Amino acid sequence: MRIVAFCLAAAALTTAWAARAAIDGSEPVICAPADILECVPVDGCQRVSAETARLPRFLRIDFAAQQVTRTRPGEDDVTSEIERSETVDGRLVLQGAEDGFEEVRDGIGWSLSIDQESGAMVLTGSGADVAFVIFGACTPY
Repeated sequence: MRIVAFCLAAAALTTAWAARAAIDGSEPVICAPADILECVPVDGCQRVSAETARLPRFLRIDFAAQQVTRTRPGEDDVTSEIERSETVDGRLVLQGAEDGFEEVRDGIGWSLSIDQESGAMVLTGSGADVAFVIFGACTPY
């Protein structure tokens, strides 16, 4: 009888963990960029660090508030509005646009795709003469 009770408890914990690992947009997630490609006309794309590209170390996504907060060491957090969101083929797709730095023509459009099962993410951003492709992972927090 103890073995049956143990197996049932283990199955319940495993199911609860698996449900927690899924990303369905009902609770906030934190994302960490891992591989970053910066692309420019003529020269093409090259791998860069988050610091070199002045990109965030972490993204906190609050689905309820429809906001993405970018965090960079030594700088204030910056919050972006999610202007569009949709679930497509098991992926949460979020989109928006940003002005960038004040008094600089550096506005971009961005799209963030998160795999609901694995948490794998791809973030793309494009401006006038630059594009970024960022691969990473997200997890609920």
